[in-house]
Amino acid sequence: MDFGTQLIGRTEKALNAILERLLAGPGLTERQWIALTLTIGGGSIPGALHIDAAAAERLVAELAERGLVDAGGAATGRGHEVFREVRAAVLDVTHRLWGDLPEADLAVAGRVLDTVLTRANALLPA
Repeated sequence: MDFGTQLIGRTEKALNAILERLLAGPGLTERQWIALTLTIGGGSIPGALHIDAAAAERLVAELAERGLVDAGGAATGRGHEVFREVRAAVLDVTHRLWGDLPEADLAVAGRVLDTVLTRANALLPA
């Protein structure tokens, strides 16, 4: 298949399907997973998900209802446990997908994806 929007779209759909399967165990949505990851590792939930503060607060409330974060929005022991389990599964899949590719190819892919991400973020409203 030639490089283009169809290949990008099909790749995105396949990767999202894998992530959804990994998140099915703990019953998380992709947005909840990202919010938990940012809660543990630092970062802006609204910025990463391109949502407003109220939507970010709702995500944190959803995580709190599940016992993954406390009332102050900090990850609980259960939140850390779920994060470690899912992260290990993600790393395993990532290794299976990318692990045998030549370093030079990975470097080029990283630069290209970073450039496209920067450009895409510039097209989104602040």
